[in-house]
Amino acid sequence: MKYLVWISRIVVGVLFIISGLIKLNDPVGFSFKLEEYFSQGVLDLPFLMPLALAISIFVVIVEVLLGILLLIGFKPKFTIWSLLLMIVFFTFLTFYSAYFNKVTDCGCFGDAIKLTPWESFTKDLILLVFILILFIGRNFIKPLFNSKVNWILGGVSLIACALFANHVLNHLPSVDFRPYKIGANIQDGMSVPEDAPKPLYEYAWRFKVNGEDKIIMTNGEYPSVDGEFVDVETTEIQKGYEPPIHDFTIEQQGTDFAAELLEEDKLVMVIAYDLAKSNIDYFEKVAEVAVEAMSKGYKVIGMSASSDTQTKALKSKFELNFDFYFTDETTLKTIVRSNPAILVLNRGTIVQKVHYNDFDELEYN
Repeated sequence: MKYLVWISRIVVGVLFIISGLIKLNDPVGFSFKLEEYFSQGVLDLPFLMPLALAISIFVVIVEVLLGILLLIGFKPKFTIWSLLLMIVFFTFLTFYSAYFNKVTDCGCFGDAIKLTPWESFTKDLILLVFILILFIGRNFIKPLFNSKVNWILGGVSLIACALFANHVLNHLPSVDFRPYKIGANIQDGMSVPEDAPKPLYEYAWRFKVNGEDKIIMTNGEYPSVDGEFVDVETTEIQKGYEPPIHDFTIEQQGTDFAAELLEEDKLVMVIAYDLAKSNIDYFEKVAEVAVEAMSKGYKVIGMSASSDTQTKALKSKFELNFDFYFTDETTLKTIVRSNPAILVLNRGTIVQKVHYNDFDELEYN
């Protein structure tokens, strides 16, 4: 039992630290995932949505600290109970998401490792088994160091997590796992290879034959039946290839200008997914950036999911000399974790991406 507890201790501790650090690198992204869970139709807790960011920071720091405390064997009773309660809650959450198909990605490892709901549930079940082993054999968990050293390690870990969270919140994630990272080409991210797997469907054809329903299953071909066709039910049995970047558009009045704009040699995108939630004061700096960029031959555009009324009001207030285009809010949130933010592109390749606190760091070739 002693060795089984040690193996479980290492597995659980390391996984919690890795999972927590990945999400701590991007707490804003994890808060978006929590908003999905809190929304109506999932957990139906809309009153928690304004607290999503604060909750995300708290949860991921606790996750990292519990992993560290487990590995050093500090406060084992508190640590094991906390791990058990956390994994029971997340196991329920991932099962609920998987069974009812509410949230298609749990966000367990942020954007670094994408897991389907059922994969997430399976992962949580395995972790639950390891944590139950720790719970049963908690008497075998001994501290690696004396109490003073353990307190110091715990305190330093907490301070380091808080400082790191503060840094990424006021700038951008230190490591960008998304398909819109610097150096990525958006057109390439949207392309589908010729040999990419195609989705497979199963068709349930229903006919009236001699007054009775008859259902015939095929993989797509229309069955030859001597009867009256009623309807067909289509089920996807195998997903096809999905490019890393999808649902990306740059629209005005229903026309998508993405293909045209992504061919620009010098393009500056001002991104604000929701103007009602933007740090509006920073648009004074945006106006200055736009003027400087245009003087150096850049085309400047705004991208938002807000209404025309909101964008026109913003343009008037800050005398912005560029047009806004519509892009899906979720896509804009994925592109950059700042509202507003600025991207610099060269023929669809992202050259720079800056948080509103770092507008002074923009460089133009």
